[in-house]
Amino acid sequence: MCGIVGYIGTDHAKEKVIDGLRRLEYRGYDSAGIAIPDGRKIRIVKAVGELKNLEAKASDPTFDAPVAIGHTRWATHGKPTELNAHPHGNMDNSIAIVHNGIIENYQELREWLTVEYGVKFKSETDSEVIAHLIGLYYDGDLLSAVNKAVADMRGAYAVAAMAAREPDKIVAVRKDTPLVVGHGSGFNMIASDVPALLKYTRDVYFIENNETVVLTKDSVVIFDEKGNEVERDIQAVEWKADAADKADYDHFMLKEIHEQPRVIQDTLFNRLNPDDSIKLDDISMTKEDIDNFNKIYIIACGTAYHAGLVGKMVIEKMTKIPVEIDVASEFRYRETFIDDRTLFIAISQSGETLDTLAALRDAKERGARILSVVNAVGSSIARESHDVFYTLAGPEVAVASTKAYTTQLICMYLIGLYMGSTKGTVGREYYEFILNELKELPDKVGRILLSEEKYKKLAERYHFNDHVFFIGRGLDSGVSYEGSLKLKEISYIHSFAIAAGELKHGTIALMDADSLVIALATQDRLYEKMVSNIVEIQARGAHIIGVAKEGRTEIEKTSDEVIYIPNCADEVAPVLAVIPLQIFAYYVALERGCNIDKPKNLAKSVTVE
Repeated sequence: MCGIVGYIGTDHAKEKVIDGLRRLEYRGYDSAGIAIPDGRKIRIVKAVGELKNLEAKASDPTFDAPVAIGHTRWATHGKPTELNAHPHGNMDNSIAIVHNGIIENYQELREWLTVEYGVKFKSETDSEVIAHLIGLYYDGDLLSAVNKAVADMRGAYAVAAMAAREPDKIVAVRKDTPLVVGHGSGFNMIASDVPALLKYTRDVYFIENNETVVLTKDSVVIFDEKGNEVERDIQAVEWKADAADKADYDHFMLKEIHEQPRVIQDTLFNRLNPDDSIKLDDISMTKEDIDNFNKIYIIACGTAYHAGLVGKMVIEKMTKIPVEIDVASEFRYRETFIDDRTLFIAISQSGETLDTLAALRDAKERGARILSVVNAVGSSIARESHDVFYTLAGPEVAVASTKAYTTQLICMYLIGLYMGSTKGTVGREYYEFILNELKELPDKVGRILLSEEKYKKLAERYHFNDHVFFIGRGLDSGVSYEGSLKLKEISYIHSFAIAAGELKHGTIALMDADSLVIALATQDRLYEKMVSNIVEIQARGAHIIGVAKEGRTEIEKTSDEVIYIPNCADEVAPVLAVIPLQIFAYYVALERGCNIDKPKNLAKSVTVE
């Protein structure tokens, strides 16, 4: 959830590290810090709040060196204070570390270090124990000390460490938390995510689980958990540095909403052969493979889970194979029925979601075939899957996901169509019909974006509502959950989504004249039932915004406002229906003065349980 950046070279490290941290701000943070070696000890500067506060405190021109490590922190163990901020040092600041993740046995280690060695802790964090452990074992060999410290630790971590006596190296180790090395001419960098590196290099090494890496200005040496040196090819990242800039938009979220016509087109058309057959990148899934599957699991968290809700219905319809979907944090503790006849689909924007990764590993051990749908090339989930199908959304910086969600939906359609046509459960006529509907989506999304002013006015009218309900049936139900999440995560409004047929089983008791209900009615075969649900809500005095396809004007009789989406097949309506909900959430948050790109308490990549 936090950001790590380290630099070692011949140039000013402070500037590079702080710039890298700025490019990781989307991950969320409440404090930041930087450390540099300074002869006998390591100098550490930390600040609460935004990076500009750290820049001001570290502005002394003598505070610089050709090597530095930095960190942005979200408070987990201990409040957001300077003492709890990273980097952490040992008692004489001869060692400094930055850490992402959680050390599960930190209390045990803290007590042991205090009682046996008289260590005096400065912070409330679990991370500080790492610095003291490394200091305890340090005898002039930082790599050895890090390895010994790791042997005492349980949990998930990415750690970068420096020693005052070895200012020519950074040692980092990774377990269940992402870490990537950027390689340059005369310098090397380390970071928790690729965007921190893109300004300086696009040549990277992805560090695998339980690996340790030693960086000098001229070398990168990777070791496995047994201490053996690992040969690793450099990967070139195709993302451009300016892809993570806001351009002329006020917020990354608005920019990413407007990028959706392009990224939908990229994700779709790059997977079509000249004859309109589908190529799932390098995935080889034969008819025999598909016929062997007797069950499909879709596992994800948050927005990716909502894409899976749509994916479940689409893939079931097209393959006639039962599909189960669950949030990863719950799936791991169920009695699941997985074997070598199971297809396990993991969806994750970052490819580092820890709960999803843990569920994937469990399913893999039981013999399932793992197909991951991710946006981040070289991410942990991608590397540990049998097959990877990349969304081509490019960098998504805003914490609230928009373009990653819609490209995940496109991937669900392509997987369903490919499997169904290969298996023979999707006929040619239906295949061509759905594919043509998908091809029209970029233009139709563009048309919706032209009506942005309408959604802005709706936000001006309804931003004061403290209770908002989203309802829908069938595929609209899944979209309702995503619309509700977008609103609550950036505007902090209490927002609740429910399948419309469940209203009378309790939720309708909450609806009154102070309620706003957003009712999705884009599914033709369920349209009349949805109108009936809207009438029931109308009788309770609630304000209603209906969402329907063009031409379905009857909904105007029962709704205060109506949002129309272009006509389309029911199956692909979720891609269009979510766009107005994203824009509405954005402008509601803007009206309420919220920090849209970096909402409180949230982070882009959830790498702790």
